Amino acid sequence: MDSDQANGQTQGTGRRALLGAAVLGGGAVLGLAGTARAAGSRTAGHGGRGLKSLPVPTVIGHRGASGYRPEHTFGSYDLALDLGADMVEAGDLVPTKDGHLVCRHEPEIGGTTDVAAHPEFADRKTTKVLDGVPTTGWFTEDFTLAELKTLRAVERIPANRPHNTLYDGRWEIPTFEEVLKWQDKQTRKRGRQVWIYPETKHPTYFRKLGLGLEERVAKLLRKYGKDGRNSPVVLQSFEPTSIQRLNRLVDNPLVVLLSSAGSRPYDFVEANDPRTVADLITPRGLREIAGYAQGIGPTLDLIIPRKADGSLAEPTTLVSDAHKVGLILHPYTLRNENPFLPAEYRKGSAADAYGDVFGAYKTYFATGIDGVFTDNPDTGLLARADFLKG
Repeated sequence: MDSDQANGQTQGTGRRALLGAAVLGGGAVLGLAGTARAAGSRTAGHGGRGLKSLPVPTVIGHRGASGYRPEHTFGSYDLALDLGADMVEAGDLVPTKDGHLVCRHEPEIGGTTDVAAHPEFADRKTTKVLDGVPTTGWFTEDFTLAELKTLRAVERIPANRPHNTLYDGRWEIPTFEEVLKWQDKQTRKRGRQVWIYPETKHPTYFRKLGLGLEERVAKLLRKYGKDGRNSPVVLQSFEPTSIQRLNRLVDNPLVVLLSSAGSRPYDFVEANDPRTVADLITPRGLREIAGYAQGIGPTLDLIIPRKADGSLAEPTTLVSDAHKVGLILHPYTLRNENPFLPAEYRKGSAADAYGDVFGAYKTYFATGIDGVFTDNPDTGLLARADFLKG
């Protein structure tokens, strides 16, 4: 960490710690029973200000309602709200050649758009090294916004979601600015505050290209008056230094995403920082994160590891460890289909068949997590209702 980042972390610590406590409803430590009680008292709703106005466990529509519509489209975002999602992950943010932020799962768009069917863009196909991994396809940073707007979204995992291909070609790629306007429109239309949960994607990679993400995000949030601590926009990233940079630019709630225990955030790789995610989820690592963020977004396997056969092992202490330092936990991702579920919750072997996702929700909610990303917000809401009934 450079001195600038260290200063930013120090300056933000007090405000961030206070926010973290507020998120947890005024208590830094929540046991399982306490979490259930807090959830029961807060499910009413969407009034109030700040993150603590949200129901707990919070149901977050992952890339919208991507179990039913091609991800990161207004069709997916709208449906997530129609199904009752508390928050919508409207925006995995990547830049265009001319500096606009657009919403795509990855900068490589061959699997999420019809770009391959556009002969005028055939020569844009290339191989790049993305966070150390050679990746072939078409990249948003090689297109202007006007060019990207000629493309249409398609289903990313048709083998698991063949029915979603019905909607291929229906929606264009949204910009982050369009999402912010959509958020305001939907808030007025639905009579409740709509929350969004955008992510900065591959920020180190894009900064090296001269397309820094954080400043662009901050500029748009300021433009629309959504850069405050009670703003209904939670920012997330897999790169801790991206969150630290955002901590200096805006007052929004911030979340550090965490992949598998043995992995290293790519900004750590670039900076020759030897730490892995396993180091970040120690009590010491969590205290450091709590100095500049309000929460973590761990993979579900960091909450409950899987055995060699794919079934669940015993839960870790991550939930209680994170709560002790005032961090919320929004793990990812619950999906209805068999291949994404722990082995004991699968039904048959069909790649597109649903398993016992309600059983999986019950097990994960019982750990005391504060919310979950899901491709199927409707099942998440039903599972929460079941859980709160006891």
